[in-house]
Amino acid sequence: MGSYRALHDGWTLTGASHEIEAAVPGCVHTDLLAAGVIDDPFLDDNELRQEWIGRTDWVYETTFDWQPDELAPRTDLVCDGLDTIAALTLNGTEIGRTANMHRGYRFDVASKVKPGANTLRVAFTSAKNHAESERERLGDRPNAYPEPFNFIRKMACSFGWDWGPTLITAGIWRPIGLHTWGAGRLARVRPLVTVTGDGDGRIELHVDVERAGTDPLILTASVAGVRVEHTLQPDEGTAVLVLDVPQPALWWPHSLGDAPLHPVDVALTTTGGTSLDEWHRRVGFRTVALDTTDGAFTLAINDVPLFARGVNWIPDDALVTRVTRARLAERLTEAVAANVDTIRVWGGGLYESDDFYEVCDELGLLVLQDFPFACAAYPEEEPLASEVAAEARENVVRLASHPSLVAWTGNNENIWGWHDWDWQPALGDRTWGAGYYFGLLPSVVGDLDPTRPYWPGSPWSGDHDTHPNEPSRGTMHIWDVWNRVDYTRYRDYQPRFVAEFGFQAPPAFATLRRAISDEPLTPSSPGIAHHQKAIDGNLKLERGLAEHLPVPRDFDDWHFLTQVNQARAIALGVEHFRSLRPYCMGAVVWQLNDCWPVTSWSAVDGDGRRKPLWYALRHGYADRLLTVQPRPHGPAVIAVNDGRSRWTGEIEVTRRTLDGDVLAKSVFPLSLEPRASVTTPLPPDIATPGDASAELIVVTAGSARALWFFAEDKQINFPIPGYDAEVAPVDGGYDVTVTARTVLRDLTIFPDRLDPGAVADSALVTLLPGETTTFRVRTDATLDAAGLTARPVLRCVNDVRP
Repeated sequence: MGSYRALHDGWTLTGASHEIEAAVPGCVHTDLLAAGVIDDPFLDDNELRQEWIGRTDWVYETTFDWQPDELAPRTDLVCDGLDTIAALTLNGTEIGRTANMHRGYRFDVASKVKPGANTLRVAFTSAKNHAESERERLGDRPNAYPEPFNFIRKMACSFGWDWGPTLITAGIWRPIGLHTWGAGRLARVRPLVTVTGDGDGRIELHVDVERAGTDPLILTASVAGVRVEHTLQPDEGTAVLVLDVPQPALWWPHSLGDAPLHPVDVALTTTGGTSLDEWHRRVGFRTVALDTTDGAFTLAINDVPLFARGVNWIPDDALVTRVTRARLAERLTEAVAANVDTIRVWGGGLYESDDFYEVCDELGLLVLQDFPFACAAYPEEEPLASEVAAEARENVVRLASHPSLVAWTGNNENIWGWHDWDWQPALGDRTWGAGYYFGLLPSVVGDLDPTRPYWPGSPWSGDHDTHPNEPSRGTMHIWDVWNRVDYTRYRDYQPRFVAEFGFQAPPAFATLRRAISDEPLTPSSPGIAHHQKAIDGNLKLERGLAEHLPVPRDFDDWHFLTQVNQARAIALGVEHFRSLRPYCMGAVVWQLNDCWPVTSWSAVDGDGRRKPLWYALRHGYADRLLTVQPRPHGPAVIAVNDGRSRWTGEIEVTRRTLDGDVLAKSVFPLSLEPRASVTTPLPPDIATPGDASAELIVVTAGSARALWFFAEDKQINFPIPGYDAEVAPVDGGYDVTVTARTVLRDLTIFPDRLDPGAVADSALVTLLPGETTTFRVRTDATLDAAGLTARPVLRCVNDVRP
């Protein structure tokens, strides 16, 4: 059998008069940080003093011992990921060059490697210098940011984004090693997994074999007790092995069922049974279809239409080599805990690691995968065109086994940009990427993985005669909210599927305090300002607050209220879009995660701490949702059931004073099938307030609850908050029980102010007088009970008053 030897030890890194030890896999920034050459780029404004790293050429070098194997005369250097422009030499002889972070490379080094000591050298040219050179050669192209990321096949957001730092990395960022083999190897295994109308599973394994001899070889494949065998004749290099599995347990997103996985094994042997190579993956049996009838954009899994409760995903660290499987599992589990069932991998990042998709498979998360093109016009000339084709073919095959991956999308916002962002006069007759999105990429997906749908862009309306961001057709992005208009304008839209919408807030206080040394912290202090990358970001935060909430008195108020406002903005959007079911069948919030400590649109910040938005998503994406929405004839109650069973019972609706007194009441029956919704107009005595500034509507159905305030908080004369609080130690932390003596609006506890590792189980709880809630605080520290029940740890909106 062939053997693989990782080459991860003994590396040095040289560049800009520095020679230091290097970690492989890794990148220049992490090596420089480990050696003490640079300060942490995530802290304060250290990022600004590290541009030189991206302008420098770097050399990695290692020496390794080698002994030939007479039974395995072929030796390849296998590079899973090099970032990005590199020349490789072995013992002083060039063996290859690379120009694409998004793909792997394999070089035949059998004639270059020698017995004893060997020296491998990987010399990286500055990615920024290379991209600028290509821009000059090909002519400039429009771009949302003043960086040439569209002229190189590299993670775009390493050049900076409106939520990310500019850290232009270089390095051996994925495994590298020597593969020694003999008569043959499995060059490519491409599984196409389908389910028949009768519920039987089928796997077509398209196998390519690279051969070094002329003897017949044996291919075997097995799954779920089914085994097939094929003999490759001397002139054969490809085969299709078909595995038919009777009635396998189906894979479902976690919102619809279980996610069973089935190991698939492929082996290549000699006719005498000597093992040559093996391939192992896990698959899930499921079907995926995309219904675009009449402009719809509805995903159906195993013929069941699904409202996609989604979040966008960006690389989880600006220095991506630090992202481990455990970290991915933690972050993606946070998504599941927030009732998210769909993850969109955004086009300015990466084809994520195998670990990412394996975790999504296990958790029952659906993945919408963008090809990595974002917010710019991309040249279609060589050599970029060939690199794009090679990376697309490699990654479509690499990810084909994952049931979580349910759709490919050609790009992020580039078709929209061509239509609306004044690109056409600047481009003239130069290429901009259309040939990729409408030609190359659908061809690659159609040829290599016809089991999954392809969509040319996000957003995209479905045809060239309709504006790409038309709400009534296909997918859309909503960014006038946040950028220009109030978040209540989400209700102006009647979309079929919203692939991006978002609202900003700062990260958790403990995250800010770790990353920023400003004294004092203020919304405009230098560190806070540097960790706000959006154009006029703080002004937009201020504008958003002014429409709804009291004026902050100090930084603590500003931090609390901006986080509350973010949560409310997205909750309003999510509940509105879900209330339109089945006309609208997806809401994908921008964004789940961050890549460093920053004020952004995320629900989980750069240090992995939940913002109040996370709790709002958990409520808004619950299987059973009650929401009050304005309709042409007044407020209505909408019940949405995205659970697996019928929702029955009664809906009780009351109009109350802020003191909790019932002014009007109505009760009506509820019987709602799974994956359905029902709208009930409210009677006039409930829908019409006597005093809009002092009344609200309360809707309950079992444990589900919805509130409707007739006025904005800044117009409501909330009382000074009154409550009784008790703190009780429990295993793993504390229970903080609050009983309201007055209305408490969006009561939230921030235990990270006392212990950076502390986490609360709930947030944004509105209590009426006499109601009680208990926050479970998980912490290993001993916390002060008085601190847990007072400002700035325990907050509600009506404590922000003169």
